[in-house]
Amino acid sequence: MRIAVLSDTHDRFPPTLPARLKSADEIWHLGDVCDPAVLEEFERLGPPLRVVMGNCDSDDGWPLELTLEREGLKFYLTHIPPERPPKGVAAVLHGHTHVSRDEMIRGVRWLNPGCITRPRGGSASFAWLVVEDGKLTRWELVRV
Repeated sequence: MRIAVLSDTHDRFPPTLPARLKSADEIWHLGDVCDPAVLEEFERLGPPLRVVMGNCDSDDGWPLELTLEREGLKFYLTHIPPERPPKGVAAVLHGHTHVSRDEMIRGVRWLNPGCITRPRGGSASFAWLVVEDGKLTRWELVRV
């Protein structure tokens, strides 16, 4: 399973991004969409789109957090990173900082795809998360 993970669109994204996400099995957006209309192009791609609410969002239809299970692994999606991960998750995925992250802390992987529009100290980015045979086999940061 190949999942495109992005965060912090803040009302815009690079025009080439939707075409790059066509091969995704799912798309996960980690908050700060701002205008929900920004997601329409991603929704038209076809793969399921999961969105969590960021601190700049006002759409009450999005949850503050999601726990998703894929191939037996639990993923916790949120915008602002928690102090501690929920029990039983393999990875915490978050946005908010506008800085990419791939860190293992006490057996839990902490992942941030960076920011697609206004990165801090680097290039705009999103990431591919690959889950195979019940394992998180790859986290690939893609500079845009």
